Amino acid sequence: MLVKVLHNGNCSKSNAVLEYLDENGVPFEIINMVDDPLSVLEIRTVLKKLNQSVFHIIRKTEKLYMEKFATHNYSEDEWIKILSENPSLIQRPILIKGSVAMLGRPIENVKFFIEK
Repeated sequence: MLVKVLHNGNCSKSNAVLEYLDENGVPFEIINMVDDPLSVLEIRTVLKKLNQSVFHIIRKTEKLYMEKFATHNYSEDEWIKILSENPSLIQRPILIKGSVAMLGRPIENVKFFIEK
């Protein structure tokens, strides 16, 4: 089954997952979140597949988060809109296989995800 990878080319962990998939012959499609940001609806769909709240996918170590968002108490809906406008704040990579998704780290979890 084709694995979709929500990817940021500037992320070493995201690049490592792509390398792992390639080396193991796993067919995948790259969705570059920086060049082609996810819409609000797409983020909601990913969250449903992850079975997580939006707070699970926010990169709280990102400089933009620290400078602009850390001191605010946004709702889930507000965060989804913020992430659609600021894709660098989304944890990556996110792997999607059919109706399920997972954060692609640690890399050991990717192997389990691919095999199940």
